[in-house]
Amino acid sequence: MPVFEFVNSFTIRGVLYGWRLSVMTRYKLTIFATAMVVACGGGNRGATDSAATAATAAAPGETPVGASTGPQPAPIIGQTVEGKMLQDSQGNYRFEPADVTIKSGDGVKFVMVSGGTAHNVAFDPAQIPAAAKAQLSANMQQQVSELSSPMMMNPNETYTISFGNMPAGKYEYHCTPHLAMGMRGTITVQ
Repeated sequence: MPVFEFVNSFTIRGVLYGWRLSVMTRYKLTIFATAMVVACGGGNRGATDSAATAATAAAPGETPVGASTGPQPAPIIGQTVEGKMLQDSQGNYRFEPADVTIKSGDGVKFVMVSGGTAHNVAFDPAQIPAAAKAQLSANMQQQVSELSSPMMMNPNETYTISFGNMPAGKYEYHCTPHLAMGMRGTITVQ
């Protein structure tokens, strides 16, 4: 039996036995199947990134193809200073302490204490010298925008920034949602 006759006989039998799906049901099934493919990613999860593979295959002393030539994240090799993000009893949003002095290689750990709303730590990219900006960006993990930490919503959430390989200088920072309310500070690297 040719294939088209087999298909036709199945379709005809389907109509006779009530197996034929309505147009609306087929439409819903198609949407469902498409959504499942999109939600599951539809790709091969075991695939490797060709740029990463090329980067690891370079000879010693050579810059791998596709590898970043910018600053790499620098670890904290000194002390870690803690700064709190809070709303005080007068309703003012602030960092405590607002001004911190550290050495290159130290870190600053920001802790969400209170405020009822989201806080973050951000540096104005236009105010940071280019060489320092590249290293600070490399040191700030999980940025949501340039030189801006993720928002912290819950008490005791933290965000730590390494100042490893950072040049000496004064770095002004702020909380983006509360900048207009004066929530800002400075980190002086010696």
